[in-house]
Amino acid sequence: MRRAALFATALAFAAWPAQAQLLDILTAPKTLVDRAIEARSAADIAKDNEIVLKVNGVMADIGTAKASTEIYEQRLLVTGLFDNKSVYDKFERGVRNVRGVKQLLWHVTYMTKAEQEKAKLMDWPDVVAMEAKARARLIGTAGVADVNFRVTGDASGTLYVIGRARSAEEQDRAIKRLWDGENVKNVVNYIQVRP
Repeated sequence: MRRAALFATALAFAAWPAQAQLLDILTAPKTLVDRAIEARSAADIAKDNEIVLKVNGVMADIGTAKASTEIYEQRLLVTGLFDNKSVYDKFERGVRNVRGVKQLLWHVTYMTKAEQEKAKLMDWPDVVAMEAKARARLIGTAGVADVNFRVTGDASGTLYVIGRARSAEEQDRAIKRLWDGENVKNVVNYIQVRP
């Protein structure tokens, strides 16, 4: 079972979107071990990996890597920023047609380049740093099983977290630690509390 979980994790790791891959390469050894020991079955992890592969296929079909995905128990969180409305619309249609998704958490935005300049968004390297620091804070927090959480961010300074907490106290600790970071302007919580 453990070997199957490692294989499924490695398969998903190889297929993640381009924007997410830099951070994943930096944290790969820990990520692979964590996913193998997280509190869910290899079959559940495999279902998640299959969904991510399909979403990556949608991105490949329309020729974009402007979105990132996080998934936990077939609850799919998608973030991204598009400046081409046609590509945005194709991507949304494609993702909404992916089978097996129990809940789609859509945080993909369309903004023209002029609107993006006015919004004074964070640069991508700063977003990646914000995400990495947020994950590191969860790792170092007593009473938080970081392997059961997925964190991503966006250029507005928002962190999104999805996963499962074993108690309301664990969820509260995790959310509080996410807020502790530099450049964090908002935290969107999709954690389910379940022992």
